Amino acid sequence: MFAKRFLPAVFLCGCVWLPAGAQQQEADSVSKTVSLDGVVVSAGSYHKAAERASSLPLEIADERFLRQHFTGNITQTLEHLPGVHSMDIGQGFSKPVIRGMGFNRISVAENGIKQEGQQWGADHGLEIDAFGVGRITVRKGPASLLYGSDAMGGAIEISQSPPPEDNRVFGEAVVMGRSVNDALGGSLMLGIRHDGWYARLRYTEQRFADYRLPADTVVYLSQRMPVEGRRLKNTAGFERDASLYAGYKTGAYASSYTLSRTFQKTGFFPGAHGIPDASRLADDGDARNIDLPYSLVEHLKAASRQQYVFGDGRATAWIDLGYQRNDREEWSLFHTHYTGQKAPEKDPDRELAFTLDTYSASARLRLFSPGSRWEHTAGWDVQAQRNRVGGYSFLLPSYDRFTAGALWLTSYHPSPELSISAGIRYDYGRIRSDAYTDPYLMAYLTGRGYTGEALESYRWRSYPVSRRFGDFSGSVGFVWTPGGGAHQFKSNIGRSFRLPGAAELASNGVHHGAFRHEQGSPMLSSEQGWQLDAGYTYESASVRLSVSPFFAWFSNYIYLRPTGEWSALPHAGQIYRYTGAEAVFAGAEASLRVGLTSHLAWELTAEYVYTYNVDERVALSFSPPAGVRNTLSWTGGGFSVSAELQSVASQRRVARNEEATPGVHLIHAQADYSARLGRTRVGLTLSVHNMLNTAFLNHLSFYRKAEIPEPGRNISLIIKLPF
Repeated sequence: MFAKRFLPAVFLCGCVWLPAGAQQQEADSVSKTVSLDGVVVSAGSYHKAAERASSLPLEIADERFLRQHFTGNITQTLEHLPGVHSMDIGQGFSKPVIRGMGFNRISVAENGIKQEGQQWGADHGLEIDAFGVGRITVRKGPASLLYGSDAMGGAIEISQSPPPEDNRVFGEAVVMGRSVNDALGGSLMLGIRHDGWYARLRYTEQRFADYRLPADTVVYLSQRMPVEGRRLKNTAGFERDASLYAGYKTGAYASSYTLSRTFQKTGFFPGAHGIPDASRLADDGDARNIDLPYSLVEHLKAASRQQYVFGDGRATAWIDLGYQRNDREEWSLFHTHYTGQKAPEKDPDRELAFTLDTYSASARLRLFSPGSRWEHTAGWDVQAQRNRVGGYSFLLPSYDRFTAGALWLTSYHPSPELSISAGIRYDYGRIRSDAYTDPYLMAYLTGRGYTGEALESYRWRSYPVSRRFGDFSGSVGFVWTPGGGAHQFKSNIGRSFRLPGAAELASNGVHHGAFRHEQGSPMLSSEQGWQLDAGYTYESASVRLSVSPFFAWFSNYIYLRPTGEWSALPHAGQIYRYTGAEAVFAGAEASLRVGLTSHLAWELTAEYVYTYNVDERVALSFSPPAGVRNTLSWTGGGFSVSAELQSVASQRRVARNEEATPGVHLIHAQADYSARLGRTRVGLTLSVHNMLNTAFLNHLSFYRKAEIPEPGRNISLIIKLPF
């Protein structure tokens, strides 16, 4: 088992130099990538530099932000940034949504390598150790130029904390507890730096019980059912993460190496998976056991970067290589939707199993002459995927996918105040999926009198598909910071596209948890659209104002369309078919921070997303509601305390067969204390989420369909001890 999991990664990383060094993430495709020894860049200066380098709106979560808003879950932590939402699956999984776009439209990159898993499903979250994150940069808007077609809605860039500047042995211990699900977690990091070498090893573990609800009942099987003890049954779980980061730097050469493994086991609420049965809601007397149904997720990732700076910074070249293996299994007591199907002899309760292997490589060459107003970047990306499936009931077919892209970016600086950038990219993609027919399904349909075309349309559990795609993406934008830099204006217009995924092309069956028949369309065209972003920022000693409106038009936006046809498959309901449609996205984010005194500050953030399916004349599904956060904070002497009123509007603009969600007002509070202990600084954070224990529904939640409210009052304590 060890060889099967780890040898491909060891082999891949052995093909390059023993890694190391430069903890460098591309601040922007046209920004400089240079290592500077002995120079400490503050979070504020980094933020300003990144804003000036990108014509797209940016949100940056530094170490202080991550510590103050940490939940043990990366996506839920980022919800405090305007325009970013979390699509939750209980307390175990979450996936990011940026400006109403999620799934395969958002790219997540860690240390330069795109995270690849089963992100096509609403019940599939990120598999990244939240304790090992040093900084997160969120790009809102079309990021296809940098990351390819899967980033047409935006990108999330995750990087680790930089190593210390001097030679030393270092580390940190973090302990976290949460009351809503009796969670206890911890992370231990040990590192060493000696001259140009450094290494960092981290181990993290979290365990949590069934989470508490601020309600006594839920709607299940169209009936209101009691929730015993106000705990949502079988939502307990645990997570184990281990990672190694090593690096070396000498002169103009730097290299880095990462090896990580994430393992998660989390229960599913029985009312949201499998064949509905009210008896499955009965209390089992143990809030920490993980019973059927549950999921097992393991993510192994290896990555390496090699970088060299030529001619005193006139040219910088780097290459990223990566290997990932994502294993996902869902276990549920064997059940058949039609007579004749026999349980598998081996692992009869393994409902589905996905194994996704991803090999990726990317190269960049940046050309920059000191004193010149021009900067150029050329790039190349290639990725190969192989997905295999198993279990007695799966929706996604086996497939092979290959993509390659080439890009050119140019930035022109006519003056220190103005930067103009433009770029173009071409991507090629090929996908092949295996056909699969179920003999038990054929016998069931034949017995019910289906023949001819009707039988032919249902017999394919997955369609045979062999498609090739190719298209251009590009953007033009500017950043203007006149005068002393108090005002900043930016705008960007871009064309992007996305290759349809295997589920959209080839699936044909019941999607458990969604309780519907989902059907792919083998002849789908790629998604295509134009996106316009703008931004204005004003910043003075006591006031910071930011406004970011956006507009996007898609000529072929792929979505699940209810057909009005009742499926012949048992427990399937209506057929939903993947279809392309003309669609519009529009909205804005705004933030205002006012320093009332030297210690007291008030901050307001607001966001709004409007979606419209032009063909159907309705909103698109999973459109986040408008929201406003009012925060009053006091900071002084290493201590800060804040109170927040979060207001979420009702979402009544919904897609067909999607339920409206009422609005809510929530109160949160947080206190953070940091004190110097020798050469280190100890941090303690205490927060209370949903202080009044208000019952409310999350429009983006996986459990929204079952009218299950969000978790109740949650008191979190985090203690961080560097050494």
